[in-house]
Amino acid sequence: MDAYLLDWANLLLRWLHVIVAIAWIGSSFYFVFLDSSLTPPADEKLRREGATGELWAVHGGGFYHPVKYAVSPPVLPPHLHWFYWESYATWLSGFALFLVSYLWSPSVYLIDPRVFDWQGHSSQWVAVAAALSFLVVFWLLYDGICRVVARFHGIGGKGDAIVGALVAVLVACAAWLACQLFAGRAAFLLIGAMIATTMSANVAHWIIPGQRKVVAALKAGLPVDPIHGQRGKQRSVHNTYFTLPVLFAMLSNHYSFTYTHGWNWLFLIAIMAAGAAIRQFFVLRHGYKLGRNPHPWPYALAGVLVLLALIVWLRPAPAASSSTSAVTAAVPTLAEVQTVLAQRCVMCHGEALQSKGLRFDRMEDVRQHAALIHQQAVVTRQMPLNNATGMTDEERALLARWFQAGAQAR
Repeated sequence: MDAYLLDWANLLLRWLHVIVAIAWIGSSFYFVFLDSSLTPPADEKLRREGATGELWAVHGGGFYHPVKYAVSPPVLPPHLHWFYWESYATWLSGFALFLVSYLWSPSVYLIDPRVFDWQGHSSQWVAVAAALSFLVVFWLLYDGICRVVARFHGIGGKGDAIVGALVAVLVACAAWLACQLFAGRAAFLLIGAMIATTMSANVAHWIIPGQRKVVAALKAGLPVDPIHGQRGKQRSVHNTYFTLPVLFAMLSNHYSFTYTHGWNWLFLIAIMAAGAAIRQFFVLRHGYKLGRNPHPWPYALAGVLVLLALIVWLRPAPAASSSTSAVTAAVPTLAEVQTVLAQRCVMCHGEALQSKGLRFDRMEDVRQHAALIHQQAVVTRQMPLNNATGMTDEERALLARWFQAGAQAR
């Protein structure tokens, strides 16, 4: 019953997380597009009021005319929409999902003794604390970089380039460290959660507080300090480049060939860089259509080339050829196959638990899912999860011979 309820919690939290993440990312992408597509106001009255850009758009049968005031509008409207609940709801649902999926059973999902042996039951909670520290420490270091660089080089131009380079190095170091301490799948997700935490912290600690100060100054009839808008814009731009890397990290748990690779940390860094480059292409493309910058095709090309290189790099090695007689001679007995499954798999895939709806205590079910067993236990070696039940190489080879013989045992 506990596993059943946990599956329901996982399902509902994942559903909620995807819904609110779509809302957050959608609004982020829209405002990046909007800023990049604004043109100087054609109306003299708007220019006198301090408007810096406008856009005419058509959608859903209606026409829209957003106007941007870079510092402050002439009159503060009584109803002002704030974009922050999407960010907070995404982080809260994501953290709850991370708690249920990984931190609730750290010995199963978070820790892999083959990667780093945390040694002992109590050390599981040390591993949990270490994982949570990634979220906090990365934000503090990232925020410190932004503060220090802004102090000496200002916001924009050279300062932003320095921040981008330093943050890229910081992400790379975090990716390497996470993959040395945690199970590959957990490490990938942890890096995504780490960056997503920083994105939400940008909203909570810089973007929204700065906007509140601007609104408070307008209500009080005081001059508005443009630094609040500059800081908010900087952190908002950072968030849009973080988006595609985070999305990959969140999806990676479905593709074991990525996080089980011996150089998984390098793969993670490379694909995140590809995502950031592709995002840069879309950001600059809007300005290119207005003649503001050259065509950003080099960024798209760079991202695609990195992805193609990763596809070639991770391609599976050709299977060793063997004669039919050799395979037939090596076919295991039914008792041998059942013994391996009973010792290594039935704990989670038996009558009591039936994880993912799979049972391997019945040979008719085992034969039905033979390809899945071979893929997970032999090809990717992802199962048993983090090899919690200690499946040996000899046992994996036995399952391989059984599958190569058509999933038939003697």
